[in-house]
Amino acid sequence: MNRINALLRTDFDGRPVEDIDDVIDEAFDDPRHAERVPGLIALMNDPAAPEIERFLACLVLTTWAEPAGYEAVMRAAGDPERAPWYDFSIDRKFSVDSTFAQLAGAVADNRYLTEDKGSEALRQEAFRALVRIADSQYFEDKLGELFDSATLQILLSDIKDVVGRGVRSLAAGEKQRFDLVTQLVDLASGVSTVDGPLAVELAMSVLAVDAFPRALSHAVPIIHRAQGPEARRFGEFLLTVGDEDVHRQVHAALEAISA
Repeated sequence: MNRINALLRTDFDGRPVEDIDDVIDEAFDDPRHAERVPGLIALMNDPAAPEIERFLACLVLTTWAEPAGYEAVMRAAGDPERAPWYDFSIDRKFSVDSTFAQLAGAVADNRYLTEDKGSEALRQEAFRALVRIADSQYFEDKLGELFDSATLQILLSDIKDVVGRGVRSLAAGEKQRFDLVTQLVDLASGVSTVDGPLAVELAMSVLAVDAFPRALSHAVPIIHRAQGPEARRFGEFLLTVGDEDVHRQVHAALEAISA
């Protein structure tokens, strides 16, 4: 049996499984997953191993809140295009790397395990490393939903910085490999759960450079989340730049926060 089968296609009772997600999920209720960790670390760090196996090992370690997984995410984010698995998984919409989107989902997926393993601080730093590359790497529309409130509070300064860089890139007319406008709006939408005024400020700075229906639709949840006078001001702004469908969404959102 090769390493990947032994580590991820065999359950903790030694039975083969068809879907590695069964093993990944089982770990949340079975402490025996710790026995797989040294082997996964070795696989992840083996330059001779196939890139998909190295990536899966990193993904699993991160999902299991292992320090080695978070540290690997930070290394990869430090020099994204030199990550050993970069471009092995390609997004169909934009034909760009999608590994960072998957790693971000893994970082978000395991908060209660970090309490058991004492790795919450590393989890937050892994999120920080990912946020810092959100102006250059694609996250598959996930950045508006991944962050818990405590992590968002810690990352507000980093989010402001990356949105600012992204806006400057857009304003300069630099060629974009994916829909950066919507990705930055998604970040602002996430912020709206903890800081409505800042979320509106960030979203408006993006949409003032480029506003099109997809990005505007992604901006509408900010109205629900921010509420208050900032939400109404933002809704009025969206009405000035949106099409008929955006108008419908905005009116519904404004009615909801007035109810």
